[in-house]
Amino acid sequence: MPHQQDLIRAKREMFSLGTEVPWVLVEDDEGHGAERVIGTITLTGIVRGPFLSANLGYWVDREHVGRGIGSAAVRFVAGYAAQELGLHRIQAATLPGNAASRKVLARAGFTEIGMAPEYLEIAGAWQDHLLHQVILPPA
Repeated sequence: MPHQQDLIRAKREMFSLGTEVPWVLVEDDEGHGAERVIGTITLTGIVRGPFLSANLGYWVDREHVGRGIGSAAVRFVAGYAAQELGLHRIQAATLPGNAASRKVLARAGFTEIGMAPEYLEIAGAWQDHLLHQVILPPA
């Protein structure tokens, strides 16, 4: 739990600096008044000036994959990025074999722009990623 508290504290700090905007995806517990975390989606590395860009990262709990939650969340964040943040572009990276995530991005209007060798360290190894982008409409 201390690690999660540190993570939340760091995310709040980045939000206050304007370089990150995180969201938590929740599911209502069928009228019991409780919510269950089923994913997150975050804009990171927000850059102002002539670039007006950010990176997108997200995950959805395995039990909820295939329900359109990821697609809806990505579309929402893209709209927020354009209208509220005035961004021009969002980039996202996927592992080449992650067909589900690639479909989510395609449904939200992202296009594949190329391969980035050894782009991110995942599970202890530097792994290639496919880069995707969406150019946002002016606010």
